[in-house]
Amino acid sequence: MAYRIFLEDEALEHLRGLSAGQRVRVSESLRSQLLHEPTEPTRNRKRMDPDRRFYVAPWELRIGKLRVYYAVMEEAALVVVIKIGIKDRDRVIIGGESFEL
Repeated sequence: MAYRIFLEDEALEHLRGLSAGQRVRVSESLRSQLLHEPTEPTRNRKRMDPDRRFYVAPWELRIGKLRVYYAVMEEAALVVVIKIGIKDRDRVIIGGESFEL
């Protein structure tokens, strides 16, 4: 079963703030990584720990230094992208704001 991918308004703004090359990488990775089995942990896809200081979504997709935070609505076969950021050492920059991991 293929999932639909929806980007929240905030995630669209984050995507627009990336370079053209980064936008292409994110778009390609969303299609290749999240269309099928988005809740299956892989090397680049993991469940987030809600007890950690930095928690924005149930799932994280790693694309090099880029991070896509998303939730999955199984009953609707829908992946909702909540935020997109750039990892820099022990921080993630999302929409110009820096968060410590």
